[in-house]
Amino acid sequence: MYVADDRDEVIPCSDAPLPGVPATVIVIAGNVDLMLAYDSGPDGGSRVLVAFERASAHYFGSPNDEALSGHPLGKRGLGYYGVFEIKNSSWIRSLELRNRVHPRHDPARYEGLRHFIFTFQDGTFECVARQIKVLAEVPNSPQETTKLLTTIVNQVASR
Repeated sequence: MYVADDRDEVIPCSDAPLPGVPATVIVIAGNVDLMLAYDSGPDGGSRVLVAFERASAHYFGSPNDEALSGHPLGKRGLGYYGVFEIKNSSWIRSLELRNRVHPRHDPARYEGLRHFIFTFQDGTFECVARQIKVLAEVPNSPQETTKLLTTIVNQVASR
């Protein structure tokens, strides 16, 4: 995916609620939309739906909390059960470098991109996007989860 260098800086991000422990995590990805639904609050008492504006790359998988120190940014402040932004991201710089072979490459397209990391008990989610938007935060119940799913469908159908 990317190799971190000395320029990457991990900072806490308050643009989205912190993950609960444990947390059910769902990634909704298409050619236009990228959304993340997860449990938040003490004991996962609420469900959150986050959309990423103009996402250009994402990853969901290892490491989990027991192996977080093995993440390329694990020793730079990447913490447990959190939301982080990576300033001066190696990943964004590597995406721009890869795209230089395109005949109409424009490095300015990469300005303003942000690298976000969500750390969960059972995995890690990372993405490169313009911004995060919290679409919904509801109590963790079957009725509210149905409403959350309706929000997802409406968001995707409005494209």
